[in-house]
Amino acid sequence: MNKIDFNIIAVILVLIFIVAACNKDDSNLNEASHQVIFTSEMDFENTIEVNGELSFGDVSSGIESRIWTFPEGVVDIIDSENDLTSTEGNVKTVWNEIGVYEVNLKQTFTEDAYVGTVQQGKELESNIIVTVLDSIQNNFEAHYINPDGTIGAALDISDSAENEIPAARSVRFTWTGLGEPEVYTWDFERADPAEISTMDSIIDVRYKFLGTFDLSLIGSRSRPFGRDTLFLEDFIKVVPSTDPVVVEEIYELDGKIALSFQRELEPNTLEDSDFSISVYNDGELITDTFESTSINPDEGNVVLIDLGMELIYNNDSITVSFVGGNLMSLDGVTATSFTDEQLVFRKINILAGSSSGVDYSFESTTTDEWISLGWDGFTESSFEISSDQAYEGNSSLYIEMNAEGGIVIRQRDLNIADPAMNFVTFPANATKDYEIGSWVYVEELGSTDPNELLQPDLRYYYQTPELSAFGGDRLTPLFDPEFPTNQWVYSSGFVKFDETSDFYSIIRGWNPINPESLKFYIDNMVLYEVKLRP
Repeated sequence: MNKIDFNIIAVILVLIFIVAACNKDDSNLNEASHQVIFTSEMDFENTIEVNGELSFGDVSSGIESRIWTFPEGVVDIIDSENDLTSTEGNVKTVWNEIGVYEVNLKQTFTEDAYVGTVQQGKELESNIIVTVLDSIQNNFEAHYINPDGTIGAALDISDSAENEIPAARSVRFTWTGLGEPEVYTWDFERADPAEISTMDSIIDVRYKFLGTFDLSLIGSRSRPFGRDTLFLEDFIKVVPSTDPVVVEEIYELDGKIALSFQRELEPNTLEDSDFSISVYNDGELITDTFESTSINPDEGNVVLIDLGMELIYNNDSITVSFVGGNLMSLDGVTATSFTDEQLVFRKINILAGSSSGVDYSFESTTTDEWISLGWDGFTESSFEISSDQAYEGNSSLYIEMNAEGGIVIRQRDLNIADPAMNFVTFPANATKDYEIGSWVYVEELGSTDPNELLQPDLRYYYQTPELSAFGGDRLTPLFDPEFPTNQWVYSSGFVKFDETSDFYSIIRGWNPINPESLKFYIDNMVLYEVKLRP
């Protein structure tokens, strides 16, 4: 915020409070005492970069005297020979030392002053916490990951280091720089992943292709703005390996079945007869034949199986088998056989997108940000954000459904006081199909009877804030007596939305005939756009 903007805001705030005081009692011409203090970075937790500016404003009405006190040896008060205290209403400062500091303001008013809507004393004291960050300076450590998953020796972090690594092995990168970036953007030439922007300071990378490769890293933050780039030329040298050549992922790519092997393959050793497939939908065989196989020209470690005119849909069940013996890697190792490996579609979770505020992974909200909507006729059950179990990350939603009880909850935005408006939403389109689901970890099933029709279940509902459309009502999952316990299980269903709009999600659990509590965790809720077989 520049100096002109800061002074304009100060004047506006003073006028607002003078008008408010006059409207309160037109017959009282004395100036009411109101405390109003602010900073130029108050919306960003008063966090600045070292040598950055921070302005402090006291536009309180009815003020008799004030004194600001700053930490010694840290601050330069602009246009002042005294860098420790000030009695000015507006104080502009430059912060020269990294750390977390406290600024004290003592005020004396002509009468008992209002703080917000509460009237307090004539003498008030306030403390403002200021965080001064270092400028961003990138640095990292890198360690080989041993075949057994343990962390091995450190790599040489320098240009032209040519750290040798056998093909298909991995390296763990750990950011160790300064300045607290919000996002780390890595570019690993010819690696997996090759490019990634992440908030995680630790990332594992697999090198699949032979050659010598560069690396670059950008650390950045938006407020206070900071950015630094580190580039290392010829950092990694991938050499031939004797490790097995195994398939690590089977997925759909442009209508074909894609098999990703751990390292680059020799195209001349690819034989159609080494592969077999099956495509089922709702228990019916769609096809068990294909037209051809080929190596992906963009990724030499990926085999593509072309089904010709037969299309693949997200609700298909697709398996692939491979007989080893012919297919070899470029470094001369025969690919490993496998039988009936399942294709897993690569899908984008809409709830994790920038247009959604839903805490799908329960990592960014507290229990207070989830509200019970009540359920007439059923005992109120309990829930909390917990760190005891997590499918991914550090936390999940723990629910304890009482015997013969139920629960209905939704996420709310605590920045919006009106409960009729504090919805956290995501976009959905009425012309598309979606998959909804989550990972569930059941700790205690209770005593469910397999002969009962009304088994306990978990459902996801979706509603527009205007109550104009409704979606969901899928059993995801059904907690029957056979449901696995003490392990994470993924359950999902397919749904269409009634209109194209923004929706909020509702988590509904039901334990109608269970004489005991049902205790479970939910993590990584998903909403995928899918294409279903007609």
